[in-house]
Amino acid sequence: MYKLASKEGAGATVVRVGSASFGDGSFTMIAGPCAIESRAQIELTAKFVASAGAAMVRGGAYKPRTSPYAFQGLGEEGVKLIAAACQGAGLPAVVEALAETQLLVLDWYVDMIQIGARNMQNFTLLQAVARTGKPVLLKRAPFATLDEVLYAAEYILLEGNPNVVLCERGVRGFDPQTRNLFDLGGALRLKELTHLPVIADPSHATGRASLIEPLVLAAAAAGLDGAIVEVHPEPPTALSDAAQALDFDAFAQLMRKLEALRGSLESKPRLAACK
Repeated sequence: MYKLASKEGAGATVVRVGSASFGDGSFTMIAGPCAIESRAQIELTAKFVASAGAAMVRGGAYKPRTSPYAFQGLGEEGVKLIAAACQGAGLPAVVEALAETQLLVLDWYVDMIQIGARNMQNFTLLQAVARTGKPVLLKRAPFATLDEVLYAAEYILLEGNPNVVLCERGVRGFDPQTRNLFDLGGALRLKELTHLPVIADPSHATGRASLIEPLVLAAAAAGLDGAIVEVHPEPPTALSDAAQALDFDAFAQLMRKLEALRGSLESKPRLAACK
């Protein structure tokens, strides 16, 4: 079994990434574009999501695209751009690694390294990322069972890196109305099985911007540790995943509703037991 990831005999792990933290009872928001497209785009987005209340900035520099003709990201230049943008905004950055050769630059410039769904069972990459010592955001693959997610986390923990945040980003379904099936029940079961923080990615889970807000609020109400969402200054012009990106107004509205939900949950009186 996954001895190190198991909740048995372990207290809740708090993963700290710069000024952000996961697993301490708060609901931590990560926001930013699917792909880093230009200096102006990432700087504008980082400053806005910071002002709206996000705790971290996400951005893709190396893009794993199904089509080899689709935009593949800016690579190392993109990593440097998000690092500079986050320094200006005062927030930590998370960027996905696709290969071991990218780890040197990511280790130098960003605060957290993401392992995306396509690489969840790339065990050599998991071990190499763990050895950087950076906190790791580990996304569930579309066909992965919860046990397989935890075994993937175990590869990182076995290398001596305890700073792992798990992410539910949807499993493969049959209905084309959503990109994937958002498995909130599975995410909550992970919370029962492991001491590691668990967050949600409704952008990739649904592929629809209109569904992001209600699913983030559902994740917060259910007790997950945070969410990662895609935000773009002008979603229709985005070079990747335009349909699942929030614009600035939508993200600001989400953060206001999230704050109101937090206040409601904190102030709600405990119901008396039924007799």
